[in-house]
Amino acid sequence: MRRSAPSPLPQRGGLDAARLRLPEDGEWPTVRAYLVDRLPRVDPARIDAMLADGRFVGRDGPFAPGSPYEPGSFVWFHRDLPDEVPVPFEVGVVYRDEHIVVADKPHFLSTIPRGQHIAETALVRLRTRLDLPYLSPAHRLDRPTAGLVLFVVRPELRGKYQTMFRDRLVHKEYEAIAPTRPELALPTVVRSRIVKERGVITAQEVPGEPNAETRVELQAARDGLGRYRLLPATGRTHQLRLHMCGLGVPILGDPFYPVLEDRPLDDFTRPLQLLAKVLSFDDPVTGEPRRFESRLRLALHVS
Repeated sequence: MRRSAPSPLPQRGGLDAARLRLPEDGEWPTVRAYLVDRLPRVDPARIDAMLADGRFVGRDGPFAPGSPYEPGSFVWFHRDLPDEVPVPFEVGVVYRDEHIVVADKPHFLSTIPRGQHIAETALVRLRTRLDLPYLSPAHRLDRPTAGLVLFVVRPELRGKYQTMFRDRLVHKEYEAIAPTRPELALPTVVRSRIVKERGVITAQEVPGEPNAETRVELQAARDGLGRYRLLPATGRTHQLRLHMCGLGVPILGDPFYPVLEDRPLDDFTRPLQLLAKVLSFDDPVTGEPRRFESRLRLALHVS
């Protein structure tokens, strides 16, 4: 496996520097010209200011405003951070050793930096709080979903833990609160084909060979609401939310299914009632059996 070129820039506030590789077939006269094309959302005047401040760096140091384009070389830089809405909930640490950190991610907090959420993410908070600059996720949870996320302390071990999830060697249990339907026969196993197109915020179920499977169990019911145990055999995007919606019992607080809602980023009043409650697996490094249970609780209680 080809190793990534090491960054000459240290992390800033728990964030790695961005890296760009200049295309081999590029014909830009200067690094600046390439950056203006490659970063269309950044004002060219801002790129000029960053070049003047030495913020675009190569293997041999900062690029000057007139540095010539060199095909195949790398550029590292720290992006300007967006103004973010603080998420007023803490990330809990359920377990920590020299290899892994198991964290309780709250609702409304992204797992990793992406889009409008950069510093306000579980990864950046934990890197800073635990002084673990190389911490990385073995898998992810959607921003609206709360519960257990497994992080890896050392980069050379990340592949071993990611492979567990890829090969479905991790037992995962979720808890959800949703309406009940007396005519719905439970437990049941839902199988469907789920696709998510790039640039489209929601996923959808389409005809074809199933690629997603979830076992749905009803554990308790009261006043038209149920507490469900969800056991996914696969990990498609929004799988649990789509499967519950397809059964006619959409998870409470879901801003995507069955209707896409436009909620402000500072609206923390209606959390999705979905919790990643249990992770269990045989540790690929130590061989030990592991089982972790979330300490979080859903806002609505059904017993």
